[in-house]
Formats: sequence, C-alpha cells, structure tokens
Amino acid sequence: MYQLDEKIWFWVLAIIPVIILSFLVLQFWKHRTQRKFADKELLKKLSPNASVFKSVLKITILSLAFASLAIALVNPKIGTKLETVKREGVDIVFAVDVSKSMLAEDIAPNRLEKSKQLVTQIINNLASDRVGIIAYAGKAFPQLPITTDYASAKMFLQSMNTDMLSSQGTAINEAIKLATTYFDDEEQTNRILIIISDGEDHSEEAAAVAEEAKEAGIRIFTIGVGDVQGGPIPEKRNGIVLNYKKDNQGETVITRLDEETLKNIAAQANGVYINGKNTNDVVKTIKDILNGMDKKEFETKEYADFKDQFQWFLALALFFLLLDIFLLERKTAWLKKLNLFNENL
Repeated sequence: MYQLDEKIWFWVLAIIPVIILSFLVLQFWKHRTQRKFADKELLKKLSPNASVFKSVLKITILSLAFASLAIALVNPKIGTKLETVKREGVDIVFAVDVSKSMLAEDIAPNRLEKSKQLVTQIINNLASDRVGIIAYAGKAFPQLPITTDYASAKMFLQSMNTDMLSSQGTAINEAIKLATTYFDDEEQTNRILIIISDGEDHSEEAAAVAEEAKEAGIRIFTIGVGDVQGGPIPEKRNGIVLNYKKDNQGETVITRLDEETLKNIAAQANGVYINGKNTNDVVKTIKDILNGMDKKEFETKEYADFKDQFQWFLALALFFLLLDIFLLERKTAWLKKLNLFNENL
C-alpha cells in the first residue's frame, strides 16, 4: 500500500513535453540552417564526430531526471505493515431526497444543498462510525455502501443532484427498504437511518415500512429541510431562473415542508424528527443521540508504518542530471565502432 503526499507536484512532469518539443524545434532549425550552409557530405567532413544518437540520449536522460524529481517532490510513502484495528461505532445510513422539489429555495441556498451541508457537518463530527449514502426520488439508488472512508462519503455526497434519478416523486418507503440491506450484522442493534427530505411523500407506505424497519432493529431519524410556508420550484439554465414549475392547469407549483409525515415516520421507528433549519442544532442533536447509543466493535485491516521513499527518486534525479552534464554530444570511440543509425555511411 502506498500514499502520495503532494500530488500537485505531478505538474512538474509538464516540463518533459516542453523539453522534447524544444529539442525537436532546435533540431529542425539546425538541420535547415546547415543545409543552407553546406551539403550533407561536406557537413560530415566538417563535423565528423557529430552524433544524433547522443543528442537524443541526452534529452532522454534529462527527461528521466525531471520525471524522477517530480516523483521525489510528490513524496511517495509505502506501508510496511498490515495491522488489524478494532473500532467501536454506529452504522449510519443517510437517505437524501433528490426529487425536483428539493430545488426550492425557501431555505438557502436550496433544499438539496442544505441537505448536503447537514450530512457533511454530521460526518465531520463522527469518530469511528461507519456511514452509507442512499439517493432517492421516485426510486431509491445506493450511492455509497457502508464505509469508514469519510472523504469518499463527502465526495459522493457532493456529486448528488436532482437529475441523477429519472423517476421523480418522493418515495421515502423505497429509501427505507433499501437501507435495510445496508446493515450486514443481523444481531446488530445500533443501526441508524437518517432521512433528509422535505417530507412530500407521494406514497402511503412510508409509515408502515418504517415500523418494519424498527422490527429489524433500525432506528429512523428524520431531518426536515424547507419551510412550512413553501416556495416555488425554479427551472434554471446556467444558473439563471427561466421559469417556475407549473402543474397541468398552468398554476405555479408550491412545495411545502411536510413535517407531519416526517414526524410520523420517526415515531414509527423509535426515532425523532429534527428541523434542519439550524445546522448546529441538527449536528448537536445527532451527536447527543449517538453518544447515548451502544457501540458496535468491528475490525478493519489497515497499512501502518508508512515510510518516505522520496530519497531514492531524488538520488535518481541527481544521477541523471550528472550523467547529462558529463555526456557529450559528439561520438565516442566505442559508439563510433557500433555505427548506430548508419552514421558513417
């Protein structure tokens, strides 16, 4: 297993094509200028030791020097030992509503972006808990399986949008059903599903499915995003509002936060409803809930004792640079005998 410390230094590799291009332009210019000065046979007599091979070799060595230097600056590290680490935590699945109603801007910047902020801040305050992510609208889609890789979780979270699922609607029951497949330990009691939504559920099954989830040992907490007064759903292009979503009668659709649905779902699954308007309050409430729960112990294997390897590549870069300095562009005796590229003909 390896790690790369400073990946930005890979940009040093961009120097290599510049060197090669400059070399080719220089060779073209030299060849064109020499042809104006004298013919090919006379040039051979005037410069008998000129070697194209040595020039190419020098450029190759210089390129290798910069490649080695780039890798040295990145500072690769190699894990020398595989350790089994024991952790205690809770398994948390986030189900994020990505239906079109989540584009409403009755809560800044809009409901979906607010949902992402809430989940990100909750993850930032976790210690050794495992997380999974589900996206849902008319259907539910597994976005990220249970993992301790918080960086990946936040990356997948930020990529979520209202166009990722073709079927529209807000089928919370589908999200709950999918969440039950995320937990891999049947005896586990500390299972949590956090639903982030405006609560506009277009099915009647959510409460019944929530009760089934409770019987499977899953507690459901719901976070409502939006305003009970509601707001229109903007239709944008390149960030500019062109219109607002309308119904079949041509009236502007007003979408409202349905707290009653979310409260009912949470109550059926031994959870609580939290209004998502204040991020700090949401994070504190979830944190207090997790601190009061029993923790499950699980094992993960991780590489440890990462050691720097930059010194080898730095030494290699210095070697190539010194070799390039002392390597002459004219033919050497042994190279002349090999007659590479038929240069003596």
